[in-house]
Amino acid sequence: MTLSDGGSPAIKVDDLTVAYGDKPVLWDVDLEVPAGVLMAVVGPNGAGKTTLIKAVTGLVRPVAGTVEIFGRPYAEQRRLVGYVPQRSSVDWDFPTTVLDVVMMGRYGGLGWLRRPGRTERKLALEALEMVGMTEFAGRQIRQLSGGQQQRVFLARAIVQDARIYLMDEPFQGVDATTERAIVELLKEMRGRGKTVAVVHHDLQTVPEYFDWVTLLNVRCVASGPVDRVFTEGNLRLAYGGRVSYLTHHGPGDALSGEGDG
Repeated sequence: MTLSDGGSPAIKVDDLTVAYGDKPVLWDVDLEVPAGVLMAVVGPNGAGKTTLIKAVTGLVRPVAGTVEIFGRPYAEQRRLVGYVPQRSSVDWDFPTTVLDVVMMGRYGGLGWLRRPGRTERKLALEALEMVGMTEFAGRQIRQLSGGQQQRVFLARAIVQDARIYLMDEPFQGVDATTERAIVELLKEMRGRGKTVAVVHHDLQTVPEYFDWVTLLNVRCVASGPVDRVFTEGNLRLAYGGRVSYLTHHGPGDALSGEGDG
């Protein structure tokens, strides 16, 4: 893991508070994510995990606090950030092909007045090959399975060639083969110096999949390397003691398990 841009973290969140109506969903969150890590964001249902991702990407407006990407406001750095939303939040009936969806990832670099051309098509096909979806390039997205749709959204993010990727439950509704393929892809992205933050619900796989973790329950309970932060004490703080399955996992009593988030 490395720091870039004069030592600035990839993501820096200061005193972030987000509320829906009069209910705080995130409260006074401070967070620094170094460049080049693969980070899980975990916590119980209602902990604010999705809201944190949306606040970082400017999709929700905070009541207070700031977000910086490599030391500058998100609005100035948005092209450096790729976002993969929850699959359930997307209108899959929209009449478009897989290849067209992936090429949408190039629009930020093109600007809205230029149409994607041969170069964008080539990059999109390369991204589809990376996620094992080349043969589906001409298919309508609504005809795909859940796992296939998730792979298409990953390809769209890849073709953006961002430096930071924020992904909301990328393993939701996918089979075991697709999950393993996505994990390998995320690790490959990390190996190329990308920073990847993933909202994740399966505590049992955190030590296997990730090297960095943020434990969230409205407030930031802890954030840091998995072997240091992913401990029984921190998990119980995050889940209020409601951790139904715990397993010691290597040195430092790092844990994996399943809770209600």
